[in-house]
Amino acid sequence: MECSTNDAADRRAGIQVLDRAVAILQACEEGPATLNDLVERTGLARATTHRLATALEDHGLLRRVGGRWTLGPTLARLGAAASSGPPLAVIGRPALEALRDATGESVQLYVRRGAQRLCVASLESPHSLRTIVPVGAALPLDRGSAGKVLLGRADGGWAESVEEREPGVASVSAAVRDHRPGADGTIVAAVSVSGPVERTTRQPGERYGDLVVGAAAAVERAAGLRNG
Repeated sequence: MECSTNDAADRRAGIQVLDRAVAILQACEEGPATLNDLVERTGLARATTHRLATALEDHGLLRRVGGRWTLGPTLARLGAAASSGPPLAVIGRPALEALRDATGESVQLYVRRGAQRLCVASLESPHSLRTIVPVGAALPLDRGSAGKVLLGRADGGWAESVEEREPGVASVSAAVRDHRPGADGTIVAAVSVSGPVERTTRQPGERYGDLVVGAAAAVERAAGLRNG
C-alpha cells in the first residue's frame, strides 16, 4: 500500500514528538528538574518543553513537586508490569477464547482501578448483534456483574446482571483469584461474558455461570495463581 506525502510527513512529525517526549523523560532520570533544567538538558525550546512536560504530567508519566519535575507514578506501574512478565490479558487469552467459542457471546477481562473497572481484554461475539466493550474502557463498579465480582459480591461463584449498565444487555462474571500461599484468594480480575438479553435470557447465570467459573479457573492456572 502506498503512502501519500502528507501521510509520510505526519508520521515523521509524530515520531519527532515522541522523540522529544522521551528526551524529557530521560532528562528527569538525572533527578528533579525545573523547567529551565529540562530546557538545558534536552536542548529543546522552552515552549515545547513546557507543553510536552505538561502533557506527560497529564498521563502520570511526570509529576511536579515544588516546581520541579520528576518521573511519575505511571512509569513505576508500567515498569512493574514489564518486569513481572506477560500481563494477565495475554496469559489468559486462550481461556477467554474458549469461553467465547463455548457461549457464542462477547467475553471481557476486567481489573479494578480505584472506583472503576478497567477492561484489559475483549473478544467479540461472532453475531452481528453483540456487546462491544473496547480494551481500555473504564466502567463503574456499582453496575454490572463484573463490578459485583470485583467488589467481592458474587454468590455461588458467579454474579449476574440484567440491564443494569445498559438496556438490553445481560452478563455473567466470575472472579480470578490468587490462591498462592499468603494471597488468601485475593480477587485480581473478573472474567465476564455478555450479550443481548434475547439470547442470554433474563437468567444468564443459569446458562453461562459454570462456563464462566471454569474460564476464570483456567486463567488462574495459566497465570500460576492456583495448582491443578
